[in-house]
Amino acid sequence: MTEQPMVINDPANCDFRVNRAALVDPGVLERERERIFDLCWIYVGHESEVPLAGDFRTRQICGRPVILCRDDAGRVRVFLNSCRHRGAVVCREPEGNARHFTCFYHGWSYDRAGCLDGVPGRSAYPPSFDPAQFPLLEPAHVASYRGFVFLCFDPAAMPLEDYLAGAREYIDLVIDQSPSGQMEVIRGVQEYDIEANWKLLVENSFDDYHLLTTHSTWLDYLRNAGVEMKRPERGHLLPAHGVGRVLGNGHAVVDNVNFRGRPVAKWIPVYGEAARPEIERIRAELVARLGERRAARVADTNRNLVVFPNLVINDGSSVTIRTFHPLAANRMQVRAWALGPVEETPAARAIRLDSFLTFYGPGGFATPDDIEALEMVQAGLATWREMPWSVMTRGMAKEGEQLNTDELHLRAFWLEWQQRMQTVPRKRTAA
Repeated sequence: MTEQPMVINDPANCDFRVNRAALVDPGVLERERERIFDLCWIYVGHESEVPLAGDFRTRQICGRPVILCRDDAGRVRVFLNSCRHRGAVVCREPEGNARHFTCFYHGWSYDRAGCLDGVPGRSAYPPSFDPAQFPLLEPAHVASYRGFVFLCFDPAAMPLEDYLAGAREYIDLVIDQSPSGQMEVIRGVQEYDIEANWKLLVENSFDDYHLLTTHSTWLDYLRNAGVEMKRPERGHLLPAHGVGRVLGNGHAVVDNVNFRGRPVAKWIPVYGEAARPEIERIRAELVARLGERRAARVADTNRNLVVFPNLVINDGSSVTIRTFHPLAANRMQVRAWALGPVEETPAARAIRLDSFLTFYGPGGFATPDDIEALEMVQAGLATWREMPWSVMTRGMAKEGEQLNTDELHLRAFWLEWQQRMQTVPRKRTAA
């Protein structure tokens, strides 16, 4: 039976609405887990987080405990963190280095390749018991693009690079910041919960319409620091202050002129005069390696990229990887990491981390404002029975390119969401 659509899309009449039940109904979340999180490519972590054989990180991905690790052959692996015997997690630490993953319940142990290599009292098992048949299980697919590691539980999923579609272009812009093409996650993670539906953070992450009102304190800080915020000259890489672009498969981006600065940008006052030589050195390296136009594309524009469904790469005042998972229809858990070139000097790294904390950090200029906004939206959605629809038509009557303050990119997310929610998933067989 076809379920009632929760998105109205009527381009001829410039009408686009989202049913607010999609943001409050626990039944919707259950279908999302089955039709979106169990079938899409989901970000797990970055290769740089497990640089050595035996290094591991444990995480909850799509409600499942997993181990991101590197085996003795140097391969990055993702295992389901559950013993094949009776189901207990076999790795209880958040990170570290291990030669074996040993279940504390009955002592079954697994090597770095996930093979069962230790069974206490092995002789008590019948002759038919074969340890080779009981390795740690892996998701149906694990793949990486430019160091970003994803998993997918759907055996029939398209290849990761096809899934990423136009998002690859924007990930490449991030990687081009490194002379060697090697970026690394900087040690440390921001973790916090938001009392709001996870899709509200998707919207917020590339909704530049809210900047002037929600982040007025940050804009005042920039102005007081002497930062000039003006429209770019004709012939610039981007029109106005930026554009919103649809990248395929639900991915989208806001692509902006960079006025707030970053460690690869032109020097701006908020970094302080002492930072000028280092930033000028970085920019000169970019120009020498990439040419003037590509260097300007990397340094003079910033972007908020959403990879459907729940990965955001903020390439602005710093590079931030942010991912979030629903805990309930009105609650999500957020994790965020800073990313930087492996060759970065201590001076440049300090600038990057300062930007990461002061803008995107949970105590920074932007994130507390956003959390407050999303939680106020969630509170207002208690009226969903009386006011069932949210309107999302900004820019819909325009022809051609949409601005970053329009809502084309938000509509792209919701159209992908609607399509997937209306598709009944195939039945899967267990291993």
